Amino acid sequence: MRTALILALLAMPASAFAEDAIYRFTWQGAGGYGFDGAMSFDAAKLSLGRIYEGDVQCFVIEGRKGELPVGRWALGMLIPETTWILTFDTEAERFVPFGPADSMPQAWNMDGYGTDCGPEGFGFNIGNYAQDICIDGTLIADSQMPPATPFPAERVESYDFPADACRPSMLMSEKRAPGGVLAPTRQAKRP
Repeated sequence: MRTALILALLAMPASAFAEDAIYRFTWQGAGGYGFDGAMSFDAAKLSLGRIYEGDVQCFVIEGRKGELPVGRWALGMLIPETTWILTFDTEAERFVPFGPADSMPQAWNMDGYGTDCGPEGFGFNIGNYAQDICIDGTLIADSQMPPATPFPAERVESYDFPADACRPSMLMSEKRAPGGVLAPTRQAKRP
């Protein structure tokens, strides 16, 4: 009986085990710079109070200046050299801004100096000096907002993530995708 139950559970699609929590967000910086984005993670983690970059299953940001696209970054672009730190407050439904306990709570393909988003790259950071973006390996000082500026997100029922926004299925083999998609990244120590 137990074996039959285990086999039946293994045959079920992954969606039967977990529901995704999906959030959409917009950041508006100074100088007409901003971005729109979305992320998803296992809804069972909503009760944790905070989720971190390792919990995120899909993630994408698409930057702009005014109405013109200036770059994008997605989780499928993650390589070992990528700076990738994400701290999300599931109770307040917001990305954690800078504060005494969170000196660099967000670093999405961008370190604290704003220089490691790479050629033709795009990134975002919240540190002790500002919230800002990086384009083509260069900090965009004109985009800077105060570090404690609130950054809310809105939970949505669905979002059409681009193909490169999501991690490979956990049911796939352990073989890593080209570029080290699941490789370790530079991350801050967590409390």
